[in-house]
Amino acid sequence: MRDLLHPHRDPSEVLSAFVAPAQERGGDRPRVRINMVASVDGATAVDGESRGLSGDADRAVFHRLRAEADVVMAGAATVRADRYGPAKADDAVRAARAARGQTPVPAVVVLTRGGDLPWEAPLFTAADPATVVAHPEDVTLPPAAADASAVRFVGVGRGSVDVAALLAVLGAEGVAQVLCEGGPGLIAQVAAAGCLDEAFVTVSPRLVSGDASRMMRGPELHPSLRLRLAGLVEDDGFLFARYHVEAP
Repeated sequence: MRDLLHPHRDPSEVLSAFVAPAQERGGDRPRVRINMVASVDGATAVDGESRGLSGDADRAVFHRLRAEADVVMAGAATVRADRYGPAKADDAVRAARAARGQTPVPAVVVLTRGGDLPWEAPLFTAADPATVVAHPEDVTLPPAAADASAVRFVGVGRGSVDVAALLAVLGAEGVAQVLCEGGPGLIAQVAAAGCLDEAFVTVSPRLVSGDASRMMRGPELHPSLRLRLAGLVEDDGFLFARYHVEAP
C-alpha cells in the first residue's frame, strides 16, 4: 500500500493510519462510518454482489474497519445479496478489542422494512453477540422470525426504520463506533438523517456498465454534504479514499 498524501510513510503503517478511528463524536448517537466499493464507472456490484469488485487490499481495509467498529450495520437487501454471516476475528483482533473494552467481535445490526430475511441462516441462529434486527414498530414480522435464536429485535419508526432513533438506542447502550456497509438505500437514509460522519470509498479498477446502483440511492440531498479528504491510499490499481463529513 502507498499513502498518496504522506508518501514517506512506512508501507507497513499505511493501513493502520488509514483506518485509525477519529475522535468519538459524543452526544446522543455513535460516530457513523460508511464503507463502500464501486467501479470506476460507479457500479456497486457485479452480478448483484459487491465482492465482484473487491481485491486483497480492499478486503484488508474491510476487515480493519470491522475490527475497529462496535457494531456493523447493513440493510436487508445487502445481507441477502452478500450472504452475511456473524462477524469473525482472529485472536489478535479479539485481544485488541478486549483491551478497548469491546465485545470480541462486532454485533451485526440488520435493518428491515418487512422482515424478508433468511431467518434460518447462522447470522440469526448462531451469532454471538446476538444480531440486532431493527424494524418498524408497526410491521408484523414473518413467523420464521420467532425461530431466530440469536436475534434481538428493536422496533423504531413507522413504515420504515427510523435511522436516527436506532442510532440513539445504540448510543444509549454504549455503542460509540458504527460501521455501515450499505447498501445504497441505507447509506442514503443515514446521510439524509444527518448521521454520517466518515466515508471510506474504494474505487475498483474496473468498468462494469449495466444498471448497478450508485453508492447512494434515495432522494437528492438538500443541501448536499460537503466532504473533506482525510486519507488517500493506492494498492494494485485500487484507490482508497477516506472523507470526513463537514459540519453544515
